[in-house]
Amino acid sequence: MEEFRQAYLRLCKDAGLEPQESVLAQLQEARGAAGSTRLDLAGHSLSADTCAILGRVLHKDTLFNEVVLSDCMLSEEGAKLLLSGLCSNTTVKVLDLKGNNMRGTGAEALGKLLARNKTLRRLTLEWNALGMWDEAFSIFCEGLGSNSCLIQLDLRNNQINHQGAAELALALKRNDTLQELDLRWNSIGLLGGRSILEALQQNRNLVQLEMAGNNIPSDTLKALEQSIEHNSDRQTTLRESRSRTQVLAKEIQNLKEEKGRQFLSLMETIDKQRDEMGRTSRTSSMRVGQLQEALNERKSVVNSLTAKLQMTEAALALSEQKIHNLGELVSRVQMEKTELKDRQSREMKKEREDSVLREGKLLREVHSLTEKNLQLKNKVEEMERRCKAQQDQIFELKQELTNTTADLKLRLAQAEERLDSEKKRSKQALDDMDNLRQKEVDHLTRHLEESERALQDRILKLEGQRIQLEEELSRVKAASMTERAQAEEELGKVRAQVRLEEQQRLTGMEEKLRALRQSRDESQVHCSQQKQTIADLQAKNSQQSLEMEGLRRRIDELQQELSGKEQEKVAEVSRVRVELQEQIGHLQAERTAQGGLKEKIAALEREMKVLASNHREALLDKESEISSLLEKLRLREAEIQRMREDEAQRASFLQNAILTYVQGSPLGHYSPKK
Repeated sequence: MEEFRQAYLRLCKDAGLEPQESVLAQLQEARGAAGSTRLDLAGHSLSADTCAILGRVLHKDTLFNEVVLSDCMLSEEGAKLLLSGLCSNTTVKVLDLKGNNMRGTGAEALGKLLARNKTLRRLTLEWNALGMWDEAFSIFCEGLGSNSCLIQLDLRNNQINHQGAAELALALKRNDTLQELDLRWNSIGLLGGRSILEALQQNRNLVQLEMAGNNIPSDTLKALEQSIEHNSDRQTTLRESRSRTQVLAKEIQNLKEEKGRQFLSLMETIDKQRDEMGRTSRTSSMRVGQLQEALNERKSVVNSLTAKLQMTEAALALSEQKIHNLGELVSRVQMEKTELKDRQSREMKKEREDSVLREGKLLREVHSLTEKNLQLKNKVEEMERRCKAQQDQIFELKQELTNTTADLKLRLAQAEERLDSEKKRSKQALDDMDNLRQKEVDHLTRHLEESERALQDRILKLEGQRIQLEEELSRVKAASMTERAQAEEELGKVRAQVRLEEQQRLTGMEEKLRALRQSRDESQVHCSQQKQTIADLQAKNSQQSLEMEGLRRRIDELQQELSGKEQEKVAEVSRVRVELQEQIGHLQAERTAQGGLKEKIAALEREMKVLASNHREALLDKESEISSLLEKLRLREAEIQRMREDEAQRASFLQNAILTYVQGSPLGHYSPKK
């Protein structure tokens, strides 16, 4: 406020004018009222110079948003200067120029103000004479027609005739922001009233119009009131529709955000599943490596056992007298081994039966889960749990296998200890036999000379038989070594083939799982798009139904009004009927559009059903493929187990053949005679 006062004083000083005391007093009072944004100079007589200074100050003012200049007896020149200053003002929203007797120049200045100013909302021009000059009032109407911010206009007691009303009607046809217009106590007449009524057929924003005291017939006034009521109803409907549109837009935005959060959570879940699958594959590869190391250890143990068996055969050849006892010991060890193998086979068979039962249970769970294919997230979680359970079972089986191999190693170590003890015992027995033999040699030196020749012949025969047996044993060993190498080579090929098939099956299953996930994501995106389209169509349908109900109510009201106006002029009745027919045509067009929208909604629903059925069939096909792959895996494991059992049986047969050969050799028959 002080800045405005200082600017006013400075401009008065620059222009060499004395400041008007009444204006300074009013500014002083306004400065005393803290936070005032209203410049009230009502009732003060303002000169042309004062108006010019005020116009220059208001040109750049940003403080006042309401200026009251009523009953200030403004001259034509003063009003022009003051209004020219307000043309560029950006804060004044309310302007009161009541009772200033403004005429031609003032009307032109007001027209320029309305054309240039972009912030003025309410203009009061009561008790002026704007309608006395037709050309000036036409300029004012042109400015009003091009204005895009004025909401309320007061033109009471401005001597506006029917020509001015025609100009004002043209301005109302162009203006789309004015909502309240007061034209009371003018001279508009019948022709002016009809012009304004014609303008209201195009202007749909004017919701309040005062036309009392203008010599307008009652039927025209009623028609004007009906048009204003129609505009008011239309504005109310538009406001309601805007509010509903905003609410629906907020709801749609909330739904979009919720869908985005769900999608992000789904993507995070899929990433976690991928990471877990990667960790599972790494752990499975590590476990396969551990199993391979265990197999290599078992192979080395078997090789060491073979070497020890060869050493045992050499020791048995040297200790001819204890060969029978050692054969019995080996047979007992073999029986223990066979018992262990039978027990292990029974345990493996029991485990296979348990695994078959578990697989049957898992398959039943899979079939039960296929019925709930709509809950994809729960199904994914169930599949993860099943996968973890299978991994735990595999880990338990591997743990049991390692325990079994450890037991076998322990029993082999015990057998080796027994063999060592038997070797020591046989060595001690051999020492005792040497001592006894030495004593017998001392006692039988007399008989040696007689039996020397017979013994030499017998030794020669035994040496020949020994050479033949050694050659036959070398041939048998070479054959067994070649068969063993061939068996190991076949076993390596089978293992490599099994590994390759396992890798190929894993890659195929991963690709199928990736394709399934991609198809599921695409179906979810398509379903979300279809749902969004259906929601939009339903919102449009509801909006159209609301508008249709409002129009039906309006038609009922118009029909009730028409029932009371059957005796009015034929021209008015025909015009109203034409309007009603146009509205009914629009309603029918909207109804047909709604029918088309309903058909589209039905088609989209059918398409969604078809997509859901296709998705369900695809899931069933994938489940059947998974079950077939599991069956193939089970058959492959059974085949590997059968090959292992055949290999173990062949090894046991070979060992039994060697033992029977050693036990049935001539050395074993001759040893008791000594």
